[in-house]
Amino acid sequence: MKKQELLAPAGDIEAGYAALYYGADAVYLGLSKFSARATATNFDEKALDEFTAYAHHLKRKVYVALNTVLQESELSDLIKSLDICTHCHVDGLIIQDLGVAHVMKEKYPWFEMHASTQMAVHNKEGALFLQKMGFKRVVLARELTLAEIKEIAAIPNLETEAFIHGALCYSYSGLCQFSAIENGRSANRGKCTYPCRARFNLNGKESNLFSMKDMALQADILKMPVDSLKIEGRKKSALYVAAVTDYYRQILDGKGADSNREERIKQIFSRPWCKFHFAGKDKNVIDRNFVGHRGLLIGKVEKITHHKLIFKTNHKIARFDGLQLDAKGDDKPFGFSVQKLYVNRKSCFEAKAGEIVEIDLPPNYPKLGLGDKIYLASSTEVKGAYHYDKPKENLYRNTNDISIDVNVTKNALIAKCGQYTAQIDGNFMPTDHPQKSVEAIQKAFAKTGDTHFNLKELHIENTENLFTPASLLNELRRQLYAKIQIEQHSGELPSIPLKKDTQKTLQYKIKVDRLEYLDLLNLDNFSEVIYLLDPHSDIKEIMKLPKNKLRLALPAVCRRPNLFTDIISKLLNMGYAKWEVANYWALQVLPTEKLDISFDTSLYMLNTQAISMAQQMHASQVTLSLEDTKINICSLIEKSPLNTGIVIYQDIPLFTSVGCIRDNDCKVCPQGELWFDLSRDGKKYKALSRNCQMMVFDNQPFCIASEAADLEPDFFRMDFVYCPYTAEDVLNISNKLLEFENISNCIKGNFLSNNI
Repeated sequence: MKKQELLAPAGDIEAGYAALYYGADAVYLGLSKFSARATATNFDEKALDEFTAYAHHLKRKVYVALNTVLQESELSDLIKSLDICTHCHVDGLIIQDLGVAHVMKEKYPWFEMHASTQMAVHNKEGALFLQKMGFKRVVLARELTLAEIKEIAAIPNLETEAFIHGALCYSYSGLCQFSAIENGRSANRGKCTYPCRARFNLNGKESNLFSMKDMALQADILKMPVDSLKIEGRKKSALYVAAVTDYYRQILDGKGADSNREERIKQIFSRPWCKFHFAGKDKNVIDRNFVGHRGLLIGKVEKITHHKLIFKTNHKIARFDGLQLDAKGDDKPFGFSVQKLYVNRKSCFEAKAGEIVEIDLPPNYPKLGLGDKIYLASSTEVKGAYHYDKPKENLYRNTNDISIDVNVTKNALIAKCGQYTAQIDGNFMPTDHPQKSVEAIQKAFAKTGDTHFNLKELHIENTENLFTPASLLNELRRQLYAKIQIEQHSGELPSIPLKKDTQKTLQYKIKVDRLEYLDLLNLDNFSEVIYLLDPHSDIKEIMKLPKNKLRLALPAVCRRPNLFTDIISKLLNMGYAKWEVANYWALQVLPTEKLDISFDTSLYMLNTQAISMAQQMHASQVTLSLEDTKINICSLIEKSPLNTGIVIYQDIPLFTSVGCIRDNDCKVCPQGELWFDLSRDGKKYKALSRNCQMMVFDNQPFCIASEAADLEPDFFRMDFVYCPYTAEDVLNISNKLLEFENISNCIKGNFLSNNI
């Protein structure tokens, strides 16, 4: 097995230097725009150039995460970002948006494309399809088991990357719409408000139902066959990055999982650790009681007297260290700095492991109980344990090799670099010292100054041994280098094919996951019925619907695509040619070039470049994103090369997760459908547990029928999936929607917002 890459995060240049010093083979980072960690410091062009040059000097790699979805107006800024990555010699780009992929394939083919975990690649089929689309590497969904990881990693000529340590999202990355729909800040655009960390009320009890523990695979990384082992943490400090990188470097180098290094990490930043579903289903991955940094467990409250905390510490502790306690009734630990420390009633600076300590509590400390856990959350000693070397500022920079031809004639000095030419006219006389003219030309063009050029070759033609003044040679060089620089910054977007000009007629589509919902409808009102398949769908019932109106949909998440093999094969053989896909795995199992393919909302069509890429992937139509704004949707309807549709009614899955909130053990789980009523700050939600998958919904459906009435997409769509309805409900609601009437008590998402 070839050497695996240890990939570390960098939210700023200091974290990047720390990662390199402590053994990262590669670093991933974000720019000021289009980063899924938009609130990290991130890198400007100067910092990126300096950092990549230094990393390449050390024979390490740098990847840039351009892993958000883009609106149409942002495409010009995308070009600027890609140009920066080109100038700075970035080794690869981590992306989510198909529009970014399209621009890269057409205009920046020299970059490696890495499929972000935001693309929700969770099975072999999805990875195979993205490989066909030109992706060199796929970042796997965090939810996968070791067996699933091994299956995908076995794909020939495809690099795989998997997370090994750090924060976990409750929802599949890329399928979380909670922050966008409820708070107007899209996780798919790097603006997540982390609603999964909030407290929810279930059956009268408040807890952090969806707050995930941190992933820490520790020595189990040695079992993983992936090419790149990824540490999460672009919002973490350089100290954290140093400690975690050092810890896993030791493991990969055969030195084992060092317990002292583990303790240091927990003192810097750590929620409780888990291995997620690495070894199979595991319900013990959510910390319902507390959120945020916990620290290293060093004891339990034994006594509180005279405003002093008394306990036996199992770890060294010193003045000015930070402690945190699990105070019952608070969703966050209570923390304070140790100002006074006593052992045997004597004031001291430091206490050893095994000693009984007394610590002064700060004023207004919360109610603490015997047995409450005590954590060392910050250590002065640890803060000084991870020094790192870094280069002097401006010492390293990237350069581009260039070759120049200089021709000296009696009437002109001419310099050429590829297709670029600079010329200075004049009268040039013979010289008695031709070698000095050669040296003057060499000296002039060796001055690359503030440019990013490295003069690799210089060819001089001066057959008549003419004198060349230094001032004119310098001006000739400046003119030529300026022209080359201008060209390097002149990237452009690929052209978008025009859609055939056809007369639009008002069309409605209805999507259901239960065919009985259609019983009372007049299907003449709908151009299409979209039916969400499951492996046990009744083909005989499907056949009762008019084939020319039926479109068959495959789900966004499918951990076992083989379960669909039989039903897909039968329906294809029966001539069903209209299909809807919600994730890349479906494009691998369907003969897309022979079918009428529609892209669902979870493939995030927010710009025309993405829609053009969808066209190359054999899509005939796309349904625009549920997260998008009316302003951007109008632009896409006007410019799209494909037919476009808008969802005007749906119960939007805010979370789609494997994090089960049932109380029963997995071994005795009945597996059937189970609903939960939840609330947060007076707002109501509902959650569905079915087939080891959780979905969370707003108690009110998304509905924009009235607000979208003035738009002219190719179709409007109404969805009745996941949440329970009766045929009468569907009839009554759809009749209102057909008249562009909203139902009462609905949410609007971002449709009327200016941005997301």
